[in-house]
Amino acid sequence: MGILTSPSAPARPAGDPNVAALLTWFVPGAGHVYLGRTTFAILAFLVVEGIYILGLKLSGGMGFQFLQEELRGALAPALAPEAGNLGGLLYQMKVFNYGGPNPTAFPATVHLGVMLTAASGVLNALLMSQAHFDARLPRGVRSMPGSPAFAALLTWLLPGAGHLYQGRKLRGALVFVTIVGLVALGTVLAEGSNLSRERHYYYWGGQFLAGLPGLVMELVHGHAPLAKHVVYGEAGLVLASVGGLLNILAMLDVYRWGELVWPGWVAQKEAERESAAAAQEAVA
Repeated sequence: MGILTSPSAPARPAGDPNVAALLTWFVPGAGHVYLGRTTFAILAFLVVEGIYILGLKLSGGMGFQFLQEELRGALAPALAPEAGNLGGLLYQMKVFNYGGPNPTAFPATVHLGVMLTAASGVLNALLMSQAHFDARLPRGVRSMPGSPAFAALLTWLLPGAGHLYQGRKLRGALVFVTIVGLVALGTVLAEGSNLSRERHYYYWGGQFLAGLPGLVMELVHGHAPLAKHVVYGEAGLVLASVGGLLNILAMLDVYRWGELVWPGWVAQKEAERESAAAAQEAVA
């Protein structure tokens, strides 16, 4: 018997997991429309695409103009976090591309804007994993509570938070100290020069995966003009980026653990609700 079925639930899955994930990649929420969860799909579409559109507005669509001219090409944006939202990425490339022949000044909100477009890509990648998981469930069964994708989202926002959500406190603490420590150490060594997508386009993408710790550091200390040579700048840049990339492993860890324990998680929550209801009836 599979880990996502139970004796009382039909064995037929809700849909094809690969189809659900691919549909979501092209259009956020489309995978859940395919699975018959229209309300959730609409909300997911509004959130993910709304963040991307707001990011384009704040950045003037100029995020990919950060790339040096020799790096610009048809596949160059594929390594950017925005690639997680393929529909948004294709729209941005079609409408804005790498800018026109005459250079223009970046808007004052360009850095906040590119943070949002990047965040939309990461959120949609997590939505894809949610659609893949939901498609493997028996028809009529919902993945909440205890969704593996939700634990992965928490881990992206704050390394270790997904482990705490799952009750794995020691591992969560170790993940937090390791990943946030690497980003912080890298930022100190690079004297904040690593906190700029404009300077380090692809390294910034790796660092971005460390979530809020890196973003808060950027909002506070990022984009300062360089008045001198930073001796350990390259080392700090690499360390901070590695910290973010390591968080991918942490996200995969909580997702897989969530898959394995999900049936027991749901049973525990149902038992807790029944116990609470029985206690209320006893008091009444």
